[in-house]
Amino acid sequence: MPVDAVSTFLATGAVLIAVLLLALIVLALVARFSGRAADTLASLQESFDGTGPKIALTMATVATAGSLYYSQVAGFIPCEYCWYQRIAMYPLVPVLFAGVRAGDRSVRRYVIPIAVIGSIIAAYHTLIENFPEIAAAECSGVVACTAPYVQKFGFVGIPFMALMSFGVIIAALLLDRPGPSPTPPTSQETP
Repeated sequence: MPVDAVSTFLATGAVLIAVLLLALIVLALVARFSGRAADTLASLQESFDGTGPKIALTMATVATAGSLYYSQVAGFIPCEYCWYQRIAMYPLVPVLFAGVRAGDRSVRRYVIPIAVIGSIIAAYHTLIENFPEIAAAECSGVVACTAPYVQKFGFVGIPFMALMSFGVIIAALLLDRPGPSPTPPTSQETP
């Protein structure tokens, strides 16, 4: 599959995710003042019951695979900020996998802080990629952080896709109400 087709597919997904995340943020803000919006948000949270870590794992896996596709198949050399985003994203896959496998919904305590750091880096990288004149400093890597490899729809580059991925991970884990982690059944012998 050509790199341009993959980029268009991923960029389209990122835009759709951006719309959904924006709607979720608006709903959360309106829920503070409207009982009906609060009920809708509560209903949405109930529908996530236990699936948040699975959704986050899926998103982290797709983002990691996309990142590896761009570097290993497309041949794009990651810039310094891309590496920082990878450092934040890549560990989420095994951590979330372990949490999902163990049924440990408290995995969010470890994942959300890392995802927030990654999203801050991705947001800044998206900003300087679209507005290179505001870059605080030049990257020290071989590749300029302000030069986009991918630019779809006039604003969607690889850092924007990473930002949306981190956003999904954070939202899925925040929407999933953490209940008690299921305890494995104990074997009790009867006398």
